Amino acid sequence: MSTEPGASPDRRPDPGRGLVLVVEDEPAIADVLRLNLRAAGYGVEVVGDGASALDAVRDLRPSAIVLDIGLPVLDGIEVCRRLRGRGDWTPVLFVTARDDEVDRIVGLELGADDYVTKPFSPRELVARLGGVLRRTRGDSGAPELLRAGDLSVDLTSHEVRVAGREIALTATEFDLLSHLMRRPGVVFTREQLLSDVWGYAATAGGRTVDVHVAQVRAKLGDASPIRTVRSVGYAAARAPRGGALPGSDDSPAPRPRS
Repeated sequence: MSTEPGASPDRRPDPGRGLVLVVEDEPAIADVLRLNLRAAGYGVEVVGDGASALDAVRDLRPSAIVLDIGLPVLDGIEVCRRLRGRGDWTPVLFVTARDDEVDRIVGLELGADDYVTKPFSPRELVARLGGVLRRTRGDSGAPELLRAGDLSVDLTSHEVRVAGREIALTATEFDLLSHLMRRPGVVFTREQLLSDVWGYAATAGGRTVDVHVAQVRAKLGDASPIRTVRSVGYAAARAPRGGALPGSDDSPAPRPRS
């Protein structure tokens, strides 16, 4: 893995980009990530083990974390587990050398927002990190609220509530839910969701979408508007007049958008 052409280690961080915490125990990879992230305008802090990562997140409050799975002291999965367990939903992008779907799925279930597999292109990692941060920060403007039964989704503040109780979603989970709710009744294939929500055709395929849908449903419970359309994909159910929304439904639905 090498740095991308044109990357400059001398560029000063852009204050609007925020600080990225890189947790990587291989110095050569850490240096490449530092170089490319700084070239993209991010501030960068690097630590080499999981215990130091937890301390750094608490002390520095980074905008995002690039987290290697294979770390000394505490591995990346345990770091993510502990962060989420203490209510810290800082966006996490996993880096893994293990090209195994189980590792990726476990990471996503813990609340990671994306992942890359070694060897990776630094440019791809920077692009994916940018996508995660865009989903986290959202767009400024007039408040916009989506509702479905007891569920409310505030697109400005990124708050999700069920019967007034706030529900913590990752940036990707929020973006997936709001994307479906913006067009209730429209069926999206897994490939369309990968393109629209993640911004790329993920190598993990549709299983990535399935895992995120399962996590959203688990967090929202009966208030989840996401329904499964067998052999096609997913849609947000239209709210029936005077009725509750189903969390899943395999009955026929409108054709997927083209």
